[in-house]
Amino acid sequence: MSEDCLFCRIVSGDIPATIVHQDERLVAFKDINPQAPTHFLVIPRAHIATLNELSAEDDTVVGDMVRRASLLARELSHAENGYRMVLNCNADGGQTVFHIHLHLLAGRPMTWPPG
Repeated sequence: MSEDCLFCRIVSGDIPATIVHQDERLVAFKDINPQAPTHFLVIPRAHIATLNELSAEDDTVVGDMVRRASLLARELSHAENGYRMVLNCNADGGQTVFHIHLHLLAGRPMTWPPG
């Protein structure tokens, strides 16, 4: 855990969030600035600042993040119409909180390129 990391503080309960799932490895919560009717973030409990810091030992947690987002989309009936998952890396990639996180966006048509 990183004391100055916003998402670590959500994981620890120091900062409130609308949690939609949590287990021993992951926490998923509603984005405070949603870009779609459904916009959740799925994060590992362990602090990993960027995708560049992933190691082979992190393969399962990243897989768990993708699978959890897919399950959340299915639970909310977005599987048939579709949804988007996004992982950003560093400032030019759009990352603003330096704790890896997967965005799940659904509930509206998505365009390409995303911007």
